[in-house]
Amino acid sequence: MSFSLYEAVVPSNLQILGAVDGLLDKAEAFCAERGRTATDLIDARLAPDMLPFGYQVKSCAVHSVGGIEGVRAGSFSPDRSAWPTDFAGLHAVLRAAIEELNGIDRDAFDALAENDTQFLFGERSMPFTGANFLLSFSQPNFYFHATTAYAILRAQGVTLGKRDFMGMPRIKR
Repeated sequence: MSFSLYEAVVPSNLQILGAVDGLLDKAEAFCAERGRTATDLIDARLAPDMLPFGYQVKSCAVHSVGGIEGVRAGSFSPDRSAWPTDFAGLHAVLRAAIEELNGIDRDAFDALAENDTQFLFGERSMPFTGANFLLSFSQPNFYFHATTAYAILRAQGVTLGKRDFMGMPRIKR
């Protein structure tokens, strides 16, 4: 089997984006059951110097479909825009990313592997190939933000298990 950048990135992003969307459902139910506001969870943080749950969810989309858009364009800069402040808005961000990932052509995606891609942050610039950017920068960030979103909800008392984080594995059919 030859290496496919598409297979290394897109199916796992779809799996985890679906799982994070499910975390939002559990967070909404938790708020309803406990009489808490959406803001209580969307603004929750693991530590004072970390960004809140809403940012973590938005960043899952940024480091999946946004990373791919960066490779296509030849440069990626962190998205510092505001994140949605309600569950519906967070769902919309994730579902738009899922829809876009579902529409990606595998061959066109695989052709991005050697694209010159710059990570730009202020005066800092880091050169990558498309594959190296996606696999060594964007994908680890994607998992970091998904894990942090999960951990914030757990720390707030939302009942979650490992399967909630993993979503639906891609089993052999």
